[in-house]
Parts: sequence; C-alpha cells; structure tokens
Amino acid sequence: MTKQSHAFQAEVAQLLHLVTHSLYSNKEIFLRELISNASDACDKLRFEALADTSLYGEQPELRVRIAFDKAARTLTVTDTGIGMSQDEAVAHLGTIAKSGTREFMARLSGDQKADAQLIGQFGVGFYSGFIVADRITVESRRAGLPPEQGVRWTSDGSGAFEVEAITRAERGTSVTLHLREDALEYADGWRIKELINKYSDHIALPIQMEGEQWEEGKEEGQPGQMVKTGEWETVNQATALWTRPKKDISDEQYTQFYEQIAHDWQPPLAWTHNRVEGATEYTQLLYLPSHAPFDLWDREKKAGVKLYVRRVFIMDEAEQLLPRYLRFVKGVIDSADLPLNVSRELLQESRDVRAIREGNTRRVLGLLEDLAKAPAAATPAPTADDAAVTDVQDKNEAQAGDKYATFWREFGAVLKEGLGEDAGNRERIARLLRYASTTSDRASVTLDDYKARMKEGQKAIYYITADSLAAAKGSPQLELFKKKGIEVLLMTDRVDEWSLSFLREFDGTPLQSVAKGAVDLGDLQDAAEKKAAEEAAEAVKPLIEHLKEALKDSVEDVRVTTRLVDSPACLVVKDAGMSLQLERLMRQAGQAVPATKPVLEINPEHPLVKKLEGNPHFDDLAHILFDQALLAEGGLPQDPAAYVRRVNALLA
Repeated sequence: MTKQSHAFQAEVAQLLHLVTHSLYSNKEIFLRELISNASDACDKLRFEALADTSLYGEQPELRVRIAFDKAARTLTVTDTGIGMSQDEAVAHLGTIAKSGTREFMARLSGDQKADAQLIGQFGVGFYSGFIVADRITVESRRAGLPPEQGVRWTSDGSGAFEVEAITRAERGTSVTLHLREDALEYADGWRIKELINKYSDHIALPIQMEGEQWEEGKEEGQPGQMVKTGEWETVNQATALWTRPKKDISDEQYTQFYEQIAHDWQPPLAWTHNRVEGATEYTQLLYLPSHAPFDLWDREKKAGVKLYVRRVFIMDEAEQLLPRYLRFVKGVIDSADLPLNVSRELLQESRDVRAIREGNTRRVLGLLEDLAKAPAAATPAPTADDAAVTDVQDKNEAQAGDKYATFWREFGAVLKEGLGEDAGNRERIARLLRYASTTSDRASVTLDDYKARMKEGQKAIYYITADSLAAAKGSPQLELFKKKGIEVLLMTDRVDEWSLSFLREFDGTPLQSVAKGAVDLGDLQDAAEKKAAEEAAEAVKPLIEHLKEALKDSVEDVRVTTRLVDSPACLVVKDAGMSLQLERLMRQAGQAVPATKPVLEINPEHPLVKKLEGNPHFDDLAHILFDQALLAEGGLPQDPAAYVRRVNALLA
C-alpha cells in the first residue's frame, strides 16, 4: 500500500480542539492514557492467545517500553500487545471513541467475559497525545501478520491523517509524540518516571525505560550530562497491593502503602480490605487515619479515595465513592468497570457508582463498629514523662490502645454530619456517637449507655448544647436535673444543633433539649412538688405580669419554672423554636436568622426574685435579670453598655 491520506470523521476536529483545550485538567494525563492503551493491547493479546498461542510468535514477553529523545523532541511508548493491521489503524485511529477494545468486548459472550475482565473500554485516550504533541506517529503490526504488513499512521491533528505500509519486525505498537516546544519536560527521564509512579505504578505489566547515568564532562570546565546505559529497567511495581490475597500482606506492608497514598507518616488506626463480587465488582482498601488533617473543615477541599479501573489510576479524590461525612477515609477503589465521561476524570452517577458508594459506606461503618466494640486496655498510672504532656488524658488513651476514643476525638464531629446526610444509616451512626455528660467529662457516653442508666419513669434522653464543656456544665437549666440525679448529655460541637434536628429519637426514646419547652419530668416529680409549683405560680402572678411589661421587647413570655434550684432565672425557647445556641451559630456564619424571642423562666424562691416586686428599680432589675440569664447560657446582652450602667448604678 502506498501512502494514503484520510479525513477524520466529522466530529474529530471538534474533539481534537476539546482535547487540547479543555478535556483534561492537566497535560500530564496523556501518558496515563497511552500506557493504559498499551496495557489494554497486551491484555487483548493474552486473551486471544488462549485460543491461538502462535500469536506470541518469538516474542513471549508482554511489556511496555518508554523511550525519549530530548534533542529530537520525541517521546515513544511501545508495547508488545496485539497490534493493528492497516485497516484497523484507519478504523480505530480515525474514529472517535473507537479504540477497538469496545468492539472486541462486544464480540465476547458467556465465560469469555469473565476471562477478559481486565480489558479496557475507553475510546478517546489516544487523542490526548495532541495535548503535548504537534504531530503523532504510530507504527504497528498485528500479531499473526508477517513483518511486511506493518502500518504507519501519521497526523498533526488538523483534521486528516496519512497511512502507509511499512516493514516492522516486532509485533505490537509504537506511539511517537513529536513534542511541542512548551512540553519538553516530557522528554526528561526523571519527569517520566514521576508520572509512571503516580499514574501507572500498579499496571500488572513491566513498564521499562532505558537506564541513565551521570557522565562528567570530558574536558575541564565542560558540563556533565545524563547518558543512556543501553539497558532497560523496570520502573513500576508491576503489582497492585490491593489485588493480592490478604493473607499474603503483612501489617507493615498495609501501613507502608497507607503512608504512600495518604502522604501521612503516622500509621493508620485501622483498615479494611475486601473484594466485592456481584452485579458490581470492585476491590476496596480503606483506611482510618489516626489524626485529622488541618483542612478537614474546608468545605472547598476535595476529599475522597483514589480510583483505579483495572489497576490504572484515574483520579485522586473520587468524592462520589464515599459520602461527604466520611471524607476523612483514605484508600483505593479498583473497579472492573465504571461509567466515566470521555476525560476519565469525572465519574458519572450510575447504578454502579451508587452501589460502590453504599458498599464503601457500609464497610467503613462496620469498621468503626468493630473499633467501638473493642475493649480499651486499663489506663496505666502516669509516669514522670507525663509532666511534659499537655493532655495526660490523651496520652493515656493512646497508651491504653483505645483506638475508637482516638478516632472520636479527631473525627467525631464529622461523623455527626451523617445524621443529616445519610438517612439510611442514621441508626448505625447514632450508635457510634459519643458525648460527655453530667456523669462524665470525657466524650465516652453512648446513647445505649445513657438509656441503660435512665431512671425508672424517665421518658426522654435529655441533652444540652453549648459553646464549651464548662458552659454546658454550668448552665442553670441543669439545676433540677442535677438535684434529681438525672443524667444530661453535654453537647459542645458546632454541628450538634444541626445534626440533632435529624435525630428525634433513639431506640424508641425521644431526645429532649433541657433548654426547650417547659420542664416536665413526669413520674420523676411527685405530687407534692407539682402542687408546690402550681401554688408558687399563682402567688407571683402580679410579678409575672409586671415582668412581661418591662421586658416586652426582649421576651416572648415570662413564666415560673421548677427547673431552677440555685439561679434566679434562665432563658428557654418553645419546643418547636430555634435554640439560642443555634441562633448564635447562624449569626456567626452570616446567615439570616428569623426574629424570635426567648421565654424567661424565673425561680420564685430565689431571694433576688422575691425582692423585685415593689422595688423602685424594678425595670433595671428586670433587665439585669434577663441579661444575666442570657450570659449564663452563653449569649451576650444586646446592649452591653446599658447592662454595665445598670449594674454599676445598683452597686453604687
């Protein structure tokens, strides 16, 4: 065949423009695509040779070699795979999304599909070479054809290509990129090795490069240079750790792999490694880090696991494969096939993607459940070294091996987001929650623990939210609960208010904020207490009306309460209202907050309240009472200067 010119199909010009300008987020991905195509060609030969071993000819080795010449501005990727005939070169290299692999897969049926699971189905990766090259030359010979039936394909990507017959001694394909002036970095051995290690390290074929060594200048003052040794060296691992049986992988190897993919030099807390089979087949190797990254709360930061398809690296942060509240998880997902868009950088939402995300979520939650069930070792006595430790409790936790306590300290607030984001797993997440309480300053109390300690006749799980543990413990709303010995959960994470709006009950028991609604302890208050409260409310009716008038611009209502023991007053909101804590958080975040007023509850037995009626400074005292109640629950007076003036006037 003499040299012939062919026009690309109509869409090629548009595609090439897309490829070179916007299809890929960075140029370097072209090498991933070419190596992936070379690997696919070798996989295809291996499969076809099952029926015809003569296809190997005198070249039994399957490999990929990469050569470069900076002076000539070329980069060549050569494989010993199935190769192409002249007709296949015209058809497959001149047509969009038709690499030959897709047609090959379509011809398979029955058990052959299982045997060919490693063969790729991507069609436009070859064209990514034009991102860095102004001309591409492909030389190929199909396995089983004689040397004189080789083919050379050439194009500058402008809309046409040329094909001619050549004599090619070796089976397989060589793709030579004639690099643009601004892409000469890809004719550098160190740069190419870096990209292979990043994108194709786990290709299950040897990827070889010609060795280089440093040669000093022959004459004094003459600069040295890197020269090729003539020996080919394998530069990839050629094996994927996650594809090996778990029994063949040591804990040390798992840890080393984590450090490599997470760029974290602290060992992980735990990991899970599984092969999932069924309608969607994939391998998962997922890790729980031992500490939170500095940008954990950066909502703009992408987070996710590494995605491979048949051991070919696709993307660093596959966010679609884990829910947002598990963004701290590191690891690898290797799928036999996933629907990707043409750039192979963005996952398309599909049944397979949803199945993998749900499977990963279940696996991570199961791993956390196992950690939570593991008993912590006894806390050892402090040593002399503890004097140098800022938080001895944290050190003791680490010494005790309580991995879940470590996880909760680092990532508990993030896991709480799952209450709102993952309704299907809400109950599982709820059982993983840990809180401090009025019986424990450590965030170690589970909802199951709380229920097991509930008093007879107690009908709710009580909790309070605050900015800090000290503020929560000192809240006036807790006074009656402390007096009655009723445990209250102390919640101090900013996410608590939001997340609990999705957790109305746990295991059939409602959750009740002690700062919402009128206190009603039901059977935990005897008849005498209830009668005394009713009589007190009746006795101070005039005072209540007077306070309502004085504070009409600040409160929605004033009422007598039984929740206070030592404090004169406190602020609460109605059952369905927005808590004062959530209102503050929304304002701090710059969110619009609906105009609401709290309810002022007073303790009629407190001396300050008893002195209010008939006092000539009633209005000032009423406002001080309100502002002090606001301060006690973590807020600030609307007019701090006025509050100071009122207090100073009384002190004087």
